[in-house]
Order: sequence, then structure tokens, then C-alpha cells
Amino acid sequence: MNQQEFWNKKFSRDGYLYGTKPNQFIKNSYDNFKKNEKVLCLGEGEGRNAIFLAKEGFDVEAIDASDVGLNKLFEQSILENVKVKTNCIDINNWQADKKYGAILFTFMHLQIEELKSLLEKIETALKDKGFLIVEVFAKSQIEKNSGGPKDLELLYSMNDFRDNIKSLKIHKLEEVTVELDEGKGHQGEASVIRLIAQKV
Repeated sequence: MNQQEFWNKKFSRDGYLYGTKPNQFIKNSYDNFKKNEKVLCLGEGEGRNAIFLAKEGFDVEAIDASDVGLNKLFEQSILENVKVKTNCIDINNWQADKKYGAILFTFMHLQIEELKSLLEKIETALKDKGFLIVEVFAKSQIEKNSGGPKDLELLYSMNDFRDNIKSLKIHKLEEVTVELDEGKGHQGEASVIRLIAQKV
């Protein structure tokens, strides 16, 4: 099963799997972004972060492998009266053709070599002074039932980011325990890695 088939199956259920409210870490961090810069949401699924940022006045682009998820994003954007540019593509095939003032992703599940490749592309795609904001599940999430894959190879340590970020200044990199309330998909106590980094 490829990424599109996997996520289309998840997003084909009624309602929004991870809700329509933005990720709390994104909501707490987006004031780093400049309003006149483009924002890119990677692995954006049904669009909760992209729509939130569009409502805040940003020029937002969202990428995801799931056309079902992006169709839900489009439907929600009409209800919220905002515009979000979408691109349906496997994140491993994404090649940046423009520069962004901010790039973000939450709870993507990539093999470590895929993550390394993605971080390299993100560093190229960020404008000078641009921000990368990330929240993903930590390896200790394997013991919890609040969401995420039951596969250590798709969970992360802080070193996975520290060792593979080359040209960004890391402002925050931490593993913390949080209480997730994100639709049916993420509920309860969770172990997460949080990152704020900036191109210098």
C-alpha cells in the first residue's frame, strides 16, 4: 500500500480524523512568521493547520499524498472563506520550486533516511530568516495509545533532528509530554518532539 492509498483510507471516514482545530504547538508558535511571506504546510492531510494560518492572513500552500484529505481541506476552506493552494504529491517526491518564509509539519511518519532528505529540501526551500516548526511523535510514544504508528522506525529522537539540520539555527528542540485533543486520531497523553529552527 503506497502513501496515497494508506492516507486515503484513513481520511475516507466521516468527519475529520484529527479535527479542525490547529495543532496547539503551531498555534503557539506561528507569531514567528511574517505575514508577507509564503507558508508551506507539509503532510497537511485534512488541512487544520493550513486553514488556521490562512484565516490569520497568511499565503498558505499545503502538500499531502492524499487527495481525499486535500478535498476535505478544500471543503473546509470554503466554509471558512479562505484560500489555500494545494498540491497532491508524496512528500518524498516533493521538490521546492519557490522559497518560503515558513515551513511546518506535524505528526508525519517518515523513515529516517526520508526525514534526512526532507530536512535537506526544507533548508533549501526556506528564505533567509525563515522558520521551520515541527511537532512529531517521540520514540517513547510507542508505549502510549494516544496516536501514531506502532513502529519505532517511524518515531523520532531529538538527535534525528539535531544531527540532520545543517544550516538552521535551532531555537527550541525538546521532548515533552503533552495532552492531545485532536479529533478521534490523537487523544490523550503523548510523547512528542518539538522543534523551532530558523535559517541564518
